[in-house]
Amino acid sequence: MARRQQPTRNSRTGRGTRAPSDALPAELPALVEDWFAGSARDLPWRRARSGYHALVSELMLQQTQVARVLERFRPFIERFPTPTALAAAPEDAVLAAWQGLGYYRRARLLHRAAKAVVERHGGEVPADDHAALLALPGVGRYTAGAIASIVARVPAPIVDGNVARVFQRVAAREGSASDRGVVEWAWREAERFVQRAADPAAANEGLMELGATVCTPAAPKCGSCPLARECRARKEGRVDEIPAPKPRAARRDLVLVTARLVRAADGAVLLEQRPREGLWGGLWQPPAAECADGREVAPRAAGELLALPETVALRPTGEVPFQTTHRAVVFVVFEAGVRGAGAALARAGRRWVAPDELGDFALSNAAKRVLGR
Repeated sequence: MARRQQPTRNSRTGRGTRAPSDALPAELPALVEDWFAGSARDLPWRRARSGYHALVSELMLQQTQVARVLERFRPFIERFPTPTALAAAPEDAVLAAWQGLGYYRRARLLHRAAKAVVERHGGEVPADDHAALLALPGVGRYTAGAIASIVARVPAPIVDGNVARVFQRVAAREGSASDRGVVEWAWREAERFVQRAADPAAANEGLMELGATVCTPAAPKCGSCPLARECRARKEGRVDEIPAPKPRAARRDLVLVTARLVRAADGAVLLEQRPREGLWGGLWQPPAAECADGREVAPRAAGELLALPETVALRPTGEVPFQTTHRAVVFVVFEAGVRGAGAALARAGRRWVAPDELGDFALSNAAKRVLGR
């Protein structure tokens, strides 16, 4: 006869609950809150809490290392100090301020979110309204929960890669963090976690901090983890196995023929804007065209491919490799000096940009590498 599971008591609320077999320990929120009080990193978006700062930082931090966000957050906020200022800015200015963070679609979504905040909420991010946050462009379940809980202490759950990893290791829950069953389980546990918390802000932010600094994917610092005594993966010697690696998407090869054209009189370079959709959408670059056989293209054929006048004498300068998440890109680079104003080249959306103006144009890291910056 199966043994009947006994209810457990929530130490924070005193309510009896029935814990599933893979449920996380009830004391987890208190342990995380206590640890976070003495271990929180000094990050700029934590110094002056606001819904806007949280919105900007959360979108910046998606798929981007904290160190890089630290470089860009303060200049971005200084340039666009409020949602109203961001909403009023041209998209090109927003993309230029986003340079170095990659994944520029996030910048466009942030721009759209700022416009929605101005139109729907009088220019104030509705941090205390989880449903209103979810309705903003670019704000999903995790981002809405992070803003609502951290800024307004709303007991809203959050699950990202760091949170899922902590939960999986504590419960010795197998599988990849991207598995549907694991994702659904993690969200259920996140709901229980934040509802037990005395301070939803410290509990949720501490959970993310713990995953980012202690319970890391490789070489976790189990000896200094506040959850070590509760961690089943540690007890079973399986920390390195949990979670299982995510399946890697195969990278597609992409060859781009590109021309670095420099105007002799002032050092200006010729740039064009990529299509809004797709790889590096809407960013600026030297003239470029996809060509599967680009490595075999002669200078004259490259000029024709790039729709350059025959008077532009291209010369090959080598290849520039660049890796994205899903593509292995190779730029086959040609270059030429241009005498005079080069007016015939500044057409079909192309324009000459002086060296001191390049900072006003959103360039991908790949384009910067092609330009030799």
